[in-house]
Amino acid sequence: MKLLVKTFHGLEEVLADELREIGANDVTPIKRAVTCTGDKEVLYKANLHLRTALRVLVPVLKFKAKTEDELYQNIYKYDWSAHITEKNTFAIDAVAFSDFFKHTKYLALKTKDAIADQFRDKNGQRPSVNIEKPDLQINVHVSHDQFTVSLDSSVESLHRRGYRNPHHKAPLNEVLAAGMLKIAKWHKDIPLIDPMCGTGTILMEAAMMACDMAPGFKRKHFGFMSWADYDKALWEKIHTEAENKIRYPKVNIVGGDNNPQAVDMAKTASLDFRLNRQIRIVRSNMEDHMPPAPRGMMITNPPYGERLTKDNINEFYKKIGSHLKKNYTDWQAWIITSNTEALKHVGLRPDSKYTLFNGPLECKFVAYDMFEGEMKEFKKKINRTKRRIDS
Repeated sequence: MKLLVKTFHGLEEVLADELREIGANDVTPIKRAVTCTGDKEVLYKANLHLRTALRVLVPVLKFKAKTEDELYQNIYKYDWSAHITEKNTFAIDAVAFSDFFKHTKYLALKTKDAIADQFRDKNGQRPSVNIEKPDLQINVHVSHDQFTVSLDSSVESLHRRGYRNPHHKAPLNEVLAAGMLKIAKWHKDIPLIDPMCGTGTILMEAAMMACDMAPGFKRKHFGFMSWADYDKALWEKIHTEAENKIRYPKVNIVGGDNNPQAVDMAKTASLDFRLNRQIRIVRSNMEDHMPPAPRGMMITNPPYGERLTKDNINEFYKKIGSHLKKNYTDWQAWIITSNTEALKHVGLRPDSKYTLFNGPLECKFVAYDMFEGEMKEFKKKINRTKRRIDS
C-alpha cells in the first residue's frame, strides 16, 4: 500500500531515513511529508516507531475538482463500504491550498454529505459523525484542483507521546525535539545538557532514544485499530518486540531551568516513563549551569523574546555566548530560535545552520563548535570521539 507520512518542514530527510529503517520501500521526501510503500506491518511500525512523524496517512482516492458538485460526485462514487458500515462513525479533516476551495469546514461538510448520502441511498441508513473518537478519520487535501483523500491511521497526532499533560502547551513540539537530536547526530554515549529545558521535551526525547523506547509505546489507541482489516495479532507482536528492545543504559543527560513549575513537570514526566535514572534535572539559571563532562553536546531552546523586551533578549543571548565561550570548551552547542536578530548577539560563528519550523514560527537551528586553540585540533578531537562511538 502507499503511505503519506506527515512531518515538519526541514525534517523530511530525517523522516525518510526512519522509514527506511522500519522496512518501507520507494521512500521519497516531499514538502513536509514523505511518501513510501509498505505492507500492514510497515503501517503499524510507522505509527509506533517513527520519532519525526506527525501522522501516517493511507491515500485511497485522487481526483481533480474545481466546483462543489465535482467534489461531491467524486467522493460519492468511491465505495466507502470497503472501510466502514452504517454502524460505524467517521470524521473529516480537511486541508486546502486552493482558490477554488477556500473554506476547509465547508470542504469537510461536502465530503461528509457525499459519504453519508452514498450509504443512505444504498440501504436507507448512514454512519454517524464522531469528531472526538471516530472509527474512521478521513483526510482531504486539496492543492489548486488536485484532491488526495486518505485514511488517517494515526487520528491523534503522533507527537503526543503521553509524557505531557495534554492541556499544557509546551514551547517545543516533541517531533521537532526528536528531529533536532537526529540532525545534531546525538548518541547516547555523548553527554547531553539542556540548561533551559523547560518541561524537558529535549531531555525526554533523548532518554527515549537512548533506551530504544518507541515513541508510541505508551499510546493506547491508533486509528488503524478501528479499521475493518485490523490485525490485532500482528499489532501485539510488533508492540511486544518493541517492549523487549527497551533497555535502561547509564547515560549523562542533564537539564536545568529557573522555573520551579517547569522543573517539577519535567521530573514528573521522567518518572512516569521510568526515565528518572537517565535524566537529571535541577533548578538553575542558564549561566549557573556548568557542563557535566569534559566534552559533550548542548541542545537548547532559549526564549525567543515573547516575554522580554528587545534590549533584554539581545542581552540574554549575549550572555549565552559568553557562558559558552567561558565554560563549554570542547563542547558542541546547538540553539534553536525564531529570533534571528537576537541570535546575532551570541557573538559566535555558527558551524552548521538549519531552517526548521516550531509550529508557525520559522526557526534557525544552529551549531557552535566550542574549542580552545586551533580549529584543526578541535576537529581531530571530535572525529576521534565519533569514531569511538561508531565502533
